Amino acid sequence: MTDTSLQGKKVAFLVATEGIEQVELTAPWKAVQEAGGQPVLISTKAGQVQAFDHLDKGDTFDVDVVVDDASPSEYAALVLPGGVANPDALRTSLSAVKFVGQFAASTRPIAAICHAPWTLVEADVLKGRRMTSWPSLQTDLRNAGAEWVDEEVVVDLSGPGPLITSRNPDDLPAFTKALVEAIA
Repeated sequence: MTDTSLQGKKVAFLVATEGIEQVELTAPWKAVQEAGGQPVLISTKAGQVQAFDHLDKGDTFDVDVVVDDASPSEYAALVLPGGVANPDALRTSLSAVKFVGQFAASTRPIAAICHAPWTLVEADVLKGRRMTSWPSLQTDLRNAGAEWVDEEVVVDLSGPGPLITSRNPDDLPAFTKALVEAIA
């Protein structure tokens, strides 16, 4: 039996042009597809983005929409994959930070894994939120007003929309399950 719980729902995957941790892009992407949703790759520039397997180059992926042309209202959820360089570059893009801020003001879910919460820090949307991340971000997240915890997956329902966070690729099964449930 095919899961169609996300049938007809578009899910935004926002990334920089390089430095994306590949599995943190592909595993949630696959989960959205398998649930009948339509993942959409949004980036700061047209063309392709370069993913990585830790520090080694991975695959490239075609960009569907440039963030300047994207409207948060078109998407049922926002996924922010990690990788160290990806969110660090993404948070320097005014358009990307604005997109994230607008999305966070809605009631729709945001899912961020590993280093991805750096972009949420820049968008100033973490006050009072409970979350996790790669451990080295905990001071940044606390300074941004979040309660940081060391857990496999955290689903915080205290904001306008659900915030789903995980620490690293080992947490992807729980992360993708929580993502699909939050969108459905």
